[in-house]
Amino acid sequence: MTEWIDVALLDELPPGDARVVENGDHCIAIINLDGELHAIDNICTHNACPMLGCGLPATQQLDGEQVICPHHGARFDIRTGAALTPPAYEPVARYPVRVEYGLIQVLPEKFGESSLNSAE
Repeated sequence: MTEWIDVALLDELPPGDARVVENGDHCIAIINLDGELHAIDNICTHNACPMLGCGLPATQQLDGEQVICPHHGARFDIRTGAALTPPAYEPVARYPVRVEYGLIQVLPEKFGESSLNSAE
């Protein structure tokens, strides 16, 4: 059974900021989008390189509801994981994220494939 992973205290991840969590094969970006938490794969589907945590501040890689891969400029929708611009054409996976007693947690178990293509 997959366990929830502690990420950070909610106060440590203000709106417009992001945190990267690695757990085994998973590299997950947790993004605070205007007070709403989202968790997506932190690996660009274009060339399998990390997006956030590559030395640039999150504020330079987040543009509204999009995350920008610093390597080739592909953009992904933070809410849905959809690839928005070339060279990426495949979406990034999304993960469940929650806040328990002021602590952000992520479940390293991907949402079903059908939920990748629809907004919640």
